[in-house]
Amino acid sequence: MTNSEIVDTFERIANLLEIKGEIIYKILAYRHAAESIRLQTSELATMSEKDILAIPGVGQAIAEKIQELLTTGKLDFLQKLEKEVPPGLIELLNVQDLGPKKAAIFWKQAGITNMELLESAAQAGKLRTLPGMGEKSEARILTGIKALKEVKKRLPIAKALVIADEWLGKLRQIKELHKVEAAGSLRRWKTSIGDLDFVGASDQPKEVMQKFVSLPRIERILSQGENKTSVQVSDGLNVQLWLQPPERFGSLHQFVTGSKEHNVKLREFSLKQGLSLSERGFISNNLKETVCPEEEIVYHTLGLPWITPELREDRGELQAALNHSLPDLISIEDIQSDLHTHSDWSDGRSSIEAMIQVAIHRGLKVLAITDHSQRTLNVRGLDFRLLNEQRKEIQKLQGKYGNSITLLQGIEMEILESGQLDLPDEILAELDIVVASLHDHLEQPRQAITDRLLKVIRNQNVDIIAHPSGRELPQSNGADLDWEKVYQAARENQVALEINCNPVHLDLDEIHARAAVEKGVLLTIDTDSHSAHQLDNMKFGVAVARRGWVNKNSVINSWSSQKLLDWLKNRK
Repeated sequence: MTNSEIVDTFERIANLLEIKGEIIYKILAYRHAAESIRLQTSELATMSEKDILAIPGVGQAIAEKIQELLTTGKLDFLQKLEKEVPPGLIELLNVQDLGPKKAAIFWKQAGITNMELLESAAQAGKLRTLPGMGEKSEARILTGIKALKEVKKRLPIAKALVIADEWLGKLRQIKELHKVEAAGSLRRWKTSIGDLDFVGASDQPKEVMQKFVSLPRIERILSQGENKTSVQVSDGLNVQLWLQPPERFGSLHQFVTGSKEHNVKLREFSLKQGLSLSERGFISNNLKETVCPEEEIVYHTLGLPWITPELREDRGELQAALNHSLPDLISIEDIQSDLHTHSDWSDGRSSIEAMIQVAIHRGLKVLAITDHSQRTLNVRGLDFRLLNEQRKEIQKLQGKYGNSITLLQGIEMEILESGQLDLPDEILAELDIVVASLHDHLEQPRQAITDRLLKVIRNQNVDIIAHPSGRELPQSNGADLDWEKVYQAARENQVALEINCNPVHLDLDEIHARAAVEKGVLLTIDTDSHSAHQLDNMKFGVAVARRGWVNKNSVINSWSSQKLLDWLKNRK
């Protein structure tokens, strides 16, 4: 059993325990263990019992369950739990506005145990009479179910990367496969992924494909050939392997990376030059062949600079390449600061010092601790007294770590339904940085929720609007904002809009990020970390920015420490 399967098992247990109504520390024990295991670079199956027990959050009881999973592939505790709590309830948690407590009410008071029964009950108007429900909340659940159906077969980018790494590891053990890389929408860093595509170079395609279809966890062979084989794996995902000889690997990599729309434009451009382009390379009108062992050769053959995969969506990138005006995209190396993080002072799981240590290790120069304010829903937030206590700790830690990093004390303010913030301006003025965000009442009409956000943007104490639309993937698209008004207000008030790196948000999305920069709006790319290891999520936000044609000059947390601090000071 792989690490990712063990993580899925423990997360499943945590969800079932929460629906059952178990005490919180039991639920958190499994969630903490799952998060720690996800970070392991070695498979638990290869680790000693001592090393497994050394993993944070893994005590003796959890270690015994890990050993049972590794030995038998199943867990007696989970099987007993699934007899007590219908496992179909877990799927309900993917629906917007439907948490474990509400799922438990639906189950115990209406006999709803799966998505089909939930949809039928909502369509029949049977949910609105249950505790905490009404017509509007019932309608939102139907909307959430519809959204889930549209994305059900797609994986979030974070999970897809983990699975892809596992498959790359397996494929690279096939000795006849000289080279293998990820392609498709994963390589383009799309927010969600359908199938997983891999491209390989080999002179022995029959042997490679036979070994591929014989790998563990393959449930069904959908098609098999020497150049392309498609299989369905145990979690229902389709995995495809494409092969060409080494001298044709570059054209194959370009072809399978896509997008389809980009490839169509590229092939049209090729034909105008008397060339036919395919995954095998170029053929001219006089049948002369040009092979491309490297992907760059595909573009250079057409007189074009290489176009990075994140831009290949037919959004003007080919014309920009022709005009030598491709953007100088931001990279992970450009990031100097993280301006939206949480600690165990509110709902974070790491101490401020643990956050600092990882931030320094990641090369950050500035770290802002922005715990939640007092009225954030379902979160232990900070009031005036706690902010004063936290400031003392941050000042003490600044003295300890000296010039290795600059610490900022901030807060993530809840934007109330009225558009007010839940702490007075005189308190906000004392903080180094203020982040404001929408979390609830996102269903307000466009005018109302836009006005609500604009009111906060115009508050001189607010520096950043976090995850501006409030979307939660995959079930919620967020608020229906009048974006032109948001861009204008953000530009006029020099407030930065955030690209939130949490894979649940990735908000702003690439379309709005590009539009914002074109309107002269400043951006920030922040992890919204709730534990130290989540600082690694920065790559997801940077990928969104790159897909949105964003360069580092428009991103405040890519600025030098002094430039950032001067900007914050001048805003006050």
